Amino acid sequence: MNKKAAILMMEGYEESETIQIVDLLRRAGVQADTFCFQDNLYVLSMQGMKIKADHHFSDEVKNYDILIIPGGRNSWQRLIDQTEVMETIQWFNDNQKLIGAMCSGTKVLQAAHVLKGKKCTGYTGYEKVLTDGIFVNDAAVYNQNIVTSQGPATPYPFAFKIMEALEIDPEPYKEKLLYHFAGGK
Repeated sequence: MNKKAAILMMEGYEESETIQIVDLLRRAGVQADTFCFQDNLYVLSMQGMKIKADHHFSDEVKNYDILIIPGGRNSWQRLIDQTEVMETIQWFNDNQKLIGAMCSGTKVLQAAHVLKGKKCTGYTGYEKVLTDGIFVNDAAVYNQNIVTSQGPATPYPFAFKIMEALEIDPEPYKEKLLYHFAGGK
């Protein structure tokens, strides 16, 4: 059965985190779809790029196996301000469905109160921000139903942890991408 990942694209999202995650998951056979929040599908990124989302945000995301929140200096607070997003994150957690977040996206998980008692990681200094979770200083962490990573330099370990969470062996993809050859762990 094809696994499905819903990736949220709020204005100000970090494009490298978002696009690399989508690319890596699609290489692994995951249906990785992006969801936006404005009227048109083109979303302005943190660096000023406009990238077309696949869908508008709706309850459709609840049909996905994992909800992923990339970072972005200007997007995380906007996501927190969206009642529907916060309710959806809590619904995923209550139903033991997977939730992933990287960089400032982890602040959204903190605000949704889904980290309690779970190991997590985040950007430098976030051990003081992600106080509900058990902070681990690692590139990417998968614990219970939560997958987190540090930031823009960690899309590969993050995507590989997501693959593990989706019960997809990441090793063949690491090999094809020369990940081990480059010193990735």
